Amino acid sequence: MARPLSKVAPEWWDYTTLDPAILDDVPKIKDADDLLALSRPGFTVHIHDTLEDFYCAEALEYVRAWQQSTADNPAGICGPIGPTEQLPLVARIVNDLGIDVREGHFWGMDEWVENGAPVPIDHPLSFAKADLELCFNRIDPKLRMPDSHLHFPTGDLEAYSRSYDEIRCVVMQGGQGEVKHWAFNDPPKRQAPYTDEPPPPEEYRKLKTRVTDLHPMTIIQNARTSGGGHVALVPTQAATVGPVETWKAERISIWQAGNHDNPFGQRLTALMISQRVVDTSVPMSLLADHPDVHFHYYRHGLGRVEAEMHSAPASVRVGPCLSVFVRSLIPPRARGTI
Repeated sequence: MARPLSKVAPEWWDYTTLDPAILDDVPKIKDADDLLALSRPGFTVHIHDTLEDFYCAEALEYVRAWQQSTADNPAGICGPIGPTEQLPLVARIVNDLGIDVREGHFWGMDEWVENGAPVPIDHPLSFAKADLELCFNRIDPKLRMPDSHLHFPTGDLEAYSRSYDEIRCVVMQGGQGEVKHWAFNDPPKRQAPYTDEPPPPEEYRKLKTRVTDLHPMTIIQNARTSGGGHVALVPTQAATVGPVETWKAERISIWQAGNHDNPFGQRLTALMISQRVVDTSVPMSLLADHPDVHFHYYRHGLGRVEAEMHSAPASVRVGPCLSVFVRSLIPPRARGTI
């Protein structure tokens, strides 16, 4: 018997196609204590009481990974754009404490795609550009690693993928989008031979760094969080690190401050990973099979899973990455305040 069609995009798989019994269990996770109770060997839930503690802890993962790296045994961290608040803190910690990170390595985990290819590092939309401006260009040159130690999924994606065999990835960080992805590992399209059931996990796990189509939910989310709702200007493809590279990371570290996914989603993936319910319509659930996964939450960003009527916000906040992109596409004389 075929599973339900997606309520969002019938031609795609996503979490709305799950067994209703799973979805019905999510609202039972009421608060942070219930989330903490989902921890098990190989899956650890952390609750942060303040945003200062949340982003400081995230930043320290960069520094600790780089401190493990030597010329003979290179090591590093793979990090996201979203969240980004940790990036200036990384530079601040390195500079203020005089930490030599010249041997450290960094991987950017994804990048926007235009015309079938990842955008170059000098493109105004580039995630790599954001990493440089928010973090690496702020590190004292006497302490900073060389550009050759910064690996982005642009240009030769095969070379990017091979670097995970050449350098130890101590930790792969990420956020969680509304479609329940890490990086841009979105749910697959609902097409033959997977029209009745999504691809089995072992098939999804074969995916390497690649250019991929984005689920409509991802496009809408990025328009909402970073583009003032201007859906037409959001790219429909991205380059992303894949499960193949993810499973070469020693630790997976997911950070959710409540800005990207909603209260339901923050609970759903933790529940599925805790109970080892693996389903490729929820890509994040595949992490149930990784040996060391950590979910970090901001206590006051968890919200509640219940019906609630509220008014719209008084203003629209535009995030830094797509704000730059939107402005780059508007003729100078037509630009207002974005």
